Parts: sequence; structure tokens; C-alpha cells
Amino acid sequence: MAMADITIMGAGIFGLSIAWCCQSHGARVQVIDPGGPAAGASGGIVGALAPHVPENWNDKKAFQFESLMMAEAFWADVCKVSGLHSGYGRTGRLQPLADDTAVDLARQRATESLTLWQGHAVWEVVEADAHGWAPVTPTGLLIRDTLSARIHPRRACLALAEGIKMRGGTVTHSGQPEGQIIWATGVADLEVLNSNHTRVVGNGVKGQGALLQFDAPDLPQLFADGVHIVPHSDGTIAIGSTSERDYASPDTTDHQLDDVIERALQAVPILHGASVVERWAGVRPRTRSRAPMLGVHPLHKDAFIANGGFKIGFGMAPKVGQVMADLVLDKKDQIPRDFRPDASY
Repeated sequence: MAMADITIMGAGIFGLSIAWCCQSHGARVQVIDPGGPAAGASGGIVGALAPHVPENWNDKKAFQFESLMMAEAFWADVCKVSGLHSGYGRTGRLQPLADDTAVDLARQRATESLTLWQGHAVWEVVEADAHGWAPVTPTGLLIRDTLSARIHPRRACLALAEGIKMRGGTVTHSGQPEGQIIWATGVADLEVLNSNHTRVVGNGVKGQGALLQFDAPDLPQLFADGVHIVPHSDGTIAIGSTSERDYASPDTTDHQLDDVIERALQAVPILHGASVVERWAGVRPRTRSRAPMLGVHPLHKDAFIANGGFKIGFGMAPKVGQVMADLVLDKKDQIPRDFRPDASY
């Protein structure tokens, strides 16, 4: 390949999505990551692309909504070019309602969604007995939304990496940075920022998840008792995840995952008897502001940063890729104020 216009350090979901979008602008790209695609937090298994609730609208919620609306076309293009399936599907989500107060709040949000979601998706209160697949709900009622989607994180990253290569880019374990550099190295870069600041800029939060063998590829995901239960297209259901600020080992599972699985079984009894086929743990990058960090790198003024995907990185990825490509290649700045590095740094 001729000299790259863009070098992206990091082959997680942010780095790969930005590379893909830069290619769509006509740029020559290379992605460098010693571990390869999806080696870190982006190699997970849960993949719940769940929106923020439709109320108290702000730039972060609007950005995520736009990204979720972009996702179907984004992942369809990746699949077409790469020949690999990301596991994406806009299958919706069901959530139990615990009491009358929760029901009233859900109905208020349903009204808000009519405006905030612009008619593109539904948030509504429905009766649980209308669905054979549902979590236990004390009120007999559920929240149903049609904006939530699912993806298989690891497969999605591998599909992006293959698509980038099919378009003439490179995805390598090592190499010499060329052209404009974008840092998308997750926790590693947050630690560097922390060491050069008087306060914590961001940190890693460990998550643990599991895959159960249970064939329900077209059913909606569930969210109950703080647990995501996500049917995938390959005949598995993902269960997750923990949120651990303190941990001894970043990539091993323990009793905390057992507790998550048990809570899922209690919430969705039909899953009893399903075998666990994979257990996974990884550390996700979380900025101090809890929003993604996008823009000029605080330590390298001639480079850029895309970090802090945390739990919403895959849902944000199509829009993150777009705004970073616009910024770096066209000097078009559409990054929300709360996403700029100085919001955390």
C-alpha cells in the first residue's frame, strides 16, 4: 500500500470504525494493534446496543440516537464488503416494570419518545402475557422499545478489519505510523493521560459475561435486575455484565459472573437448563465524564484521540467513526462539547 494518510493506533471498535469511515472519505488507512482486532474490551460477547431513556434530552443522548439509527446501514455495508456477519440485528428490547411508580414513569417516557425518537422507534408499555419470551414482571407489564439492537462484538470487529483490508487498507500488529495519527487504545491511553495529570482522567472498569446455548435468534433482548440478556443470531444468548472498578485480574472470570448468570435465570426462568458455552472478562475504558473522549489528543497536539467507549462503544461507533473522519480529514468539527477531551482532561 502507498503511504497511509491515516494511522490508527488500536483495533478496537472505535479505531476500526474510524478507519472504515476514513476510507469512505477516500483516505488510505492503516490500523496498528499489537494484539490484533478485538484483542481488548471490544472482543466481548454481550453486544447490547441499548438506547438511553427518552427524557432529559442532551447531546450525548442525541448522538447515541443518531448512531443507533445509522447502525443498520453501517453494518450492512461492512457485511457486504467483508463477507462476514457482525451479528447486528435491530430486535428491540423488553424490560419488566416493578410497581405502579415505574409504570407511570414508563408511560411518561413513552410520551416523550414520540418527539425525541422522531417516529423512528417506539417506547411503550405492554402486557407481558402478549409475549412468550419475557422477564418476570411483578406488575404484569413491560417496557417494549424497538430502537434497541444487538451485535456480536468480537465478530463485528473482525468483520470491520476484513472490510478495511478488502478496501485496500492494512490492519497489522506492528508498523511505522504514517500520516495523521489517531489514538484509540482504550485503557492503555487513559493510564498515560492519568500519569500526566493531577487527577484521574479515566479508568478501566472490568466486565464479565457469559454465553448460554439457547436458540432464539429473532427474539428481543431483555434487561432485568441490572442484567442484559441478548439473543444472538448463532443460537447463543449473552448474559452480562459486571461493573468492577477494583479487580485483581483483568481477563479472568469468577463468582461475580456466577451471580450475574443466576440473576438472569431468576429473571427469565425459561433459560434454566441452558449450558454455559463461554465465559469472558475484559476491561472497558471509562472517562471521568462517562462520555466518549473525541478530538485533539491532550498530550499530542498534532494527533487525535478516540477513547472512552465503556458500555456504549458499539452503539456509538457508527457516529464516532463519522465525526472523527469529518474532523481529521475535512476539518469539520461536529463533536459535542461534552465529548471533547477537556471535559475529562
